[in-house]
Amino acid sequence: MRQTSGPELNRRRFVAASLAAVSQRSVAGANDRLRIANIGCGRRGLLKEALDLKDEANIEVAAVCDTWRQKREKAASDVKEFTGKEPFQAVHYQDVLSRKDIDAVLIATPDHQHCTMLIDAVRAGKDVYVEKPLAMNMKELILAYDEVKKSGRVVQIGTQMRSYRQSNGTRRLIKSGGLGKILKVEQERNGYSPYWQSYGGAEYQDEKPGPADVDWKAFLMRAQDPGFDPSRYQNWYGYREYSLGPHSGLMVHFIDLVHYTVDVKTPSRVVALGGTYRWKGAFTAPDSVEVVLEYPEEFLVRYCTVFGNGAGSYAKWYGSRGSIDGKNLSPSEHWIATGKGSEEPDAIRADFQVEEPEMPHHMKNFFDCVRSHQTPIAPIEAGFNHSVAVIMADEALTSGRRMIYDAAKREVRPG
Repeated sequence: MRQTSGPELNRRRFVAASLAAVSQRSVAGANDRLRIANIGCGRRGLLKEALDLKDEANIEVAAVCDTWRQKREKAASDVKEFTGKEPFQAVHYQDVLSRKDIDAVLIATPDHQHCTMLIDAVRAGKDVYVEKPLAMNMKELILAYDEVKKSGRVVQIGTQMRSYRQSNGTRRLIKSGGLGKILKVEQERNGYSPYWQSYGGAEYQDEKPGPADVDWKAFLMRAQDPGFDPSRYQNWYGYREYSLGPHSGLMVHFIDLVHYTVDVKTPSRVVALGGTYRWKGAFTAPDSVEVVLEYPEEFLVRYCTVFGNGAGSYAKWYGSRGSIDGKNLSPSEHWIATGKGSEEPDAIRADFQVEEPEMPHHMKNFFDCVRSHQTPIAPIEAGFNHSVAVIMADEALTSGRRMIYDAAKREVRPG
């Protein structure tokens, strides 16, 4: 469960603390222990990843922050049990950012909070690991991107599929010309029920939030206040004010992987269809989407999710010389290259397993880059590019019009 934010801060106090933090960097060398804070202590599991990496990455989880008291206290208890040390607890993320002893933050909160928290964090001199999607609209995306570039902080986006061994083998094969000219990449990612429903399912009935347990206004941030609603708080994935839908929550992983493996940036044109076809009710996110994206490099990308039947999921890259079967984009399966379907003279002659070079853990790569100040594998540019694709898809879906992207103006518009 990812929800954390804060109320309107005393801006004078926060800006002063931010400037003080920017003026000094507490990470002096590669052998120093990093003190990190986890903002958003729910089911996404960033805290567990950090605790699992604590020795290998030489980190200390020094603070936990969540607007839900029980989640925050459970996170603090887990940290103490795992490390023997009691972390600082905060309801509001600004109280974490104002601490000079925090080197980096992990942001695992609802989608509508990502950009605001990222901006505040880099202004406070913190390096940041932030979950996807980076942004829900172009205005906040451009503000966040520019602020990160101005700050010089290390930012890693949580699109961890690009750290899979198979992903890097696919990237190498494509860059070497092994598939020839890339023509299309597509994914079907289906399921019986929408993922947001599981957050309020029967197995979580004992975790229902009450108004006395949460800071509701901190959760909303700048979203309209409909009055306290435990479903909106706990199952925020299903409400478009806080997360757009499968094309935002699921396609973002795939589209980032396309950008990485094919080595491209943003689509030029996008069309989309979809709606709520099976799971009628209070949720406002669509349960079915079909998105087609065209890239300036002259190839197509197709993404589809249908909730109501979980059959038929796959991911494939198609080139003039052959194709790659990425299965369900699972890191535990071998991806296979084949020449079937190609009649080119240089088509792949025999099926083979895509290379699987060793890769560092995605979050450890972030910690390593905080120390070295090198560029991580999923930098802010990756977040910008995947967000452009997601935003184009959503505007095409909601407007019923084809959307184009003007890279020079950083503008999405009908066309």
